[in-house]
Amino acid sequence: MGFIIRWLCAFFLLAATFNPTDYNYLKWIQDYGHLNLSITVFFGLLLLIGYIVYLRATLRSIGGLGIVLVLAIVVASVWVLYDLEIIKLDDSHFNTWLALFALSFVLGVGLSWSIFRRAVTGQTDMDDVED
Repeated sequence: MGFIIRWLCAFFLLAATFNPTDYNYLKWIQDYGHLNLSITVFFGLLLLIGYIVYLRATLRSIGGLGIVLVLAIVVASVWVLYDLEIIKLDDSHFNTWLALFALSFVLGVGLSWSIFRRAVTGQTDMDDVED
């Protein structure tokens, strides 16, 4: 359950920043950001903090190679689904949501990896050791 919550938070972070609908931060600042700069900066900083937390945890737990490997697994899964004609990739909106899913999955794995590894191996990361 913890992984799903971390993944959904990552998905929300990415989708709040950009998605194919009109309800996202980038579209909002493009249309209305100049009207109230303080709110634009405030929400931009909140999103930035979310990205820093997720990216830092992901890079520390699985590293660059791990990111590439998890993304490769997601892309290969999409390829299999496409080959089996379960999904179609001709809709740009669907492709955008699929990319958001893939990136949020990578961030969710990155944030959860240390917890998963500790549960499976019993080893703790140096960051996890309490004083």
